Amino acid sequence: MTELSKYRNIGIFAHVDAGKTTTTERILKLTGKIHKIGEVHDGESTTDFMVQEAERGITIQSAAVSCFWKDHRFNVIDTPGHVDFTVEVYRSLKVLDGGIGVFCGSGGVEPQSETNWRYANESEVARIIFVNKLDRMGADFLRVVKQTKDVLAATPLVMVLPIGVEDEFTGVVDLLTRKAYVWDDSGIPENFEVLDVPADMVDMVEEYREMLIETAVEQDDAVMEAYMEGEEPSIEDIKRCIRTGTRKLAFFPTYCGSAFKNKGMQLVLDAVVDYLPAPDEVDPQPLTDEEGNETGEFAIVSADEPLKALAFKIMDDRFGALTFVRIYSGRLKKGDTILNSATGKTERIGRMCEMYADDRIEIESAQAGDIIAIVGMKNVQTGHTLCDVKHPVTLEAMVFPEPVISIAVAPKDKGGSEKMGIAIGKMIAEDPSFRVETDEDSGETILKGMGELHLDIKVDILKRTYGVELIVGEPQVAYRETITQMVEDQYTHKKQSGGSGQFGKIEYIIRPGEPNTGFVFKSSVVGGSVPKEFWPAVEKGFASMMNTGTIAGFPVLDVEFELTDGAFHAVDSSAIAFEIAAKGAFRQSIAKAKPQLLEPIMKVDVFSPDDNVGDVIGDLNRRRGMIKDQVAGVTGVRVKADVPLSEMFGYIGTLRTMTSGRGQFSMEFSHYSQCPASVAEKVVAQVKERKAAEAKK
Repeated sequence: MTELSKYRNIGIFAHVDAGKTTTTERILKLTGKIHKIGEVHDGESTTDFMVQEAERGITIQSAAVSCFWKDHRFNVIDTPGHVDFTVEVYRSLKVLDGGIGVFCGSGGVEPQSETNWRYANESEVARIIFVNKLDRMGADFLRVVKQTKDVLAATPLVMVLPIGVEDEFTGVVDLLTRKAYVWDDSGIPENFEVLDVPADMVDMVEEYREMLIETAVEQDDAVMEAYMEGEEPSIEDIKRCIRTGTRKLAFFPTYCGSAFKNKGMQLVLDAVVDYLPAPDEVDPQPLTDEEGNETGEFAIVSADEPLKALAFKIMDDRFGALTFVRIYSGRLKKGDTILNSATGKTERIGRMCEMYADDRIEIESAQAGDIIAIVGMKNVQTGHTLCDVKHPVTLEAMVFPEPVISIAVAPKDKGGSEKMGIAIGKMIAEDPSFRVETDEDSGETILKGMGELHLDIKVDILKRTYGVELIVGEPQVAYRETITQMVEDQYTHKKQSGGSGQFGKIEYIIRPGEPNTGFVFKSSVVGGSVPKEFWPAVEKGFASMMNTGTIAGFPVLDVEFELTDGAFHAVDSSAIAFEIAAKGAFRQSIAKAKPQLLEPIMKVDVFSPDDNVGDVIGDLNRRRGMIKDQVAGVTGVRVKADVPLSEMFGYIGTLRTMTSGRGQFSMEFSHYSQCPASVAEKVVAQVKERKAAEAKK
């Protein structure tokens, strides 16, 4: 067992295409885990093992690998950069103690970098910064350092300076040791020399070294006092101060290099050992009660405490269901019985593995600080706490964002329905930001996700992994109907067919109801013309018809029915007769009350950079949006608007195009509002077409 002080649970995260996965490959090569480096652009990287990842050259799901560097055990998680998969970043950060934020030397701090950085701040994860791709055209290390200050409001602590830029980038100068690390052009990471600082860089190195020391010594009063009196601290003291400041998020040690060209990576690995915290140096996870309120107790990280672990990811692969678990305290052995505090059920631990992307190494036991996978757990979901049977506890739960986009799907062949249901069930367990529901109006299966790419990949997984071919369409908008005019009317149901007949006469008023009141029924009958025992039947008759309007068959909202008078027959009247009379009355009178189509209006909250606000507002206006508010922030403007749902399909793609990928939005249902006549006509025509097509089938 590795002692806790030598564990480093780290994540690698950044914007799309900043080089996270390539950085992970280099870490694996340097730590001896792989002998041949697989490149992302060739579709051969270790951690991008899904077919969809290899084809698209992007990371879709976080992958875990374990390796060793200088007697320290690294559990590394490579996370996605695309905004549609931020849930993977979020849940990885939840179980990590430190991270490497990768930024592109030419692209700098990009939009998704901001989102991931914000998540890391919220999770209070200590980080080092690695400015990658310094061999690229337009790369500028110090410009990216300035951006991290301006855009992320972070304090970068420059630890190295690059030797040369773009094509002439050959290595870095370590400011602490005043040594230059220079690589040759072979691309082999071990092929470097340690030299003196180049003559033309001496002044710059001294300037930045002084800044580094001044920032670091602020973490220790005694060291700072000695420094102020002219005594330079030892390298060990400076490192200790940097470690303290990194753990407190006071600053972020900042490195640079080229992962692709294998330059500068060793210093980043040394920084992980020197500056990122061990599991027992991080603030412990809070414990909560069943409602999710903090109890004031914490999961102290120690192998000698009772077991406390968090299931942070479920994955279904060729070997079966895998549950990824971060152990916060205690020990776990094969054959142990543990409690899932979320379900109250116990489970026996069968096989346990150390994950190596999609390969695994079976292990007999694990302890506090480990990130492992357990095979074949049955009732565990993302965010569940696994604990000692005798010491039940609940760790702080994970909260996932609501989906913003949805599509309708159906299996191409009739036999695919059951197969699709089983597959979607597994996919929901794996990805909490992916949801499914059945539309009550159309009967369609609606898949909901974080963006069009997210859903596109889900459909692709259903096809390739589970063999379910789908017909994919846009979901039907859940329109509604109402009335706009009061009608006073009467209706008689009379039927005589031998024996006792049926008779029920009602007089009534139908009027538009208050918004969001739904169906309201009242009676003002006096004198017993309609006996009281028949009033519930009249109400039931009217209520049962509210599901089908007369314009296009959508449910009816906000209508008030008042029973004013009527007549009954001592023998032929019955509850069923009055119920049928009410149904006939509904059909007869709704058409006279000027029915109107209603459409769902969404509350939309858009974040836009300052430069694009005009375009965003103009686009929302074109979508029949009503701008409600604009709130200026540090890095952009939030525009709040009410927009019809029917106009919001495909919006995420348009927004990203308008804002160069920096725009983000959230959307939730607000209310129903009257449809313009032109929109209503189109909707009615589409419903008629659909019904005609279904009739032909």
